[in-house]
Amino acid sequence: MKMPVRTSAVRNDYRCSMEKNQSGKYCVRIRVHYPRHAWSLGVFFLASSFDRAMKKLEQSLDFLQRHEEKLWFWGVDRAEDMGFSAEFLREVGMRLDKRAEFPRKAANLTLAPERTVPAFVLGPVRRGLAESVESPRTVNAAD
Repeated sequence: MKMPVRTSAVRNDYRCSMEKNQSGKYCVRIRVHYPRHAWSLGVFFLASSFDRAMKKLEQSLDFLQRHEEKLWFWGVDRAEDMGFSAEFLREVGMRLDKRAEFPRKAANLTLAPERTVPAFVLGPVRRGLAESVESPRTVNAAD
């Protein structure tokens, strides 16, 4: 057995939500908890269609997985320099999400640090996000 037990116990936890905003764009929010450094990061991006949002989500998850150390260093260790983190994220089309509340309807994903995002894990996430985008219409009708 080559895989150490310690590595398999550490998992990055992602919560993903998707909502349509007032201009009809899809707002995708990601909150990731990185247990190795015991910190969380919230980001979001906008997309013009559900399919584009899912493609961008896949790319974003991959980016967040690959750059955990750099994001942590600039986001926590050097918190006074959060401008760099924001710029680093903006280069790949994401923005820091400073909202405290996170939607209850969210898809969850757990991945080993620094691993690529396997395509098969995105199927349940896609279904969960599709359902969450369809259902808020009835909730918002009361607003």
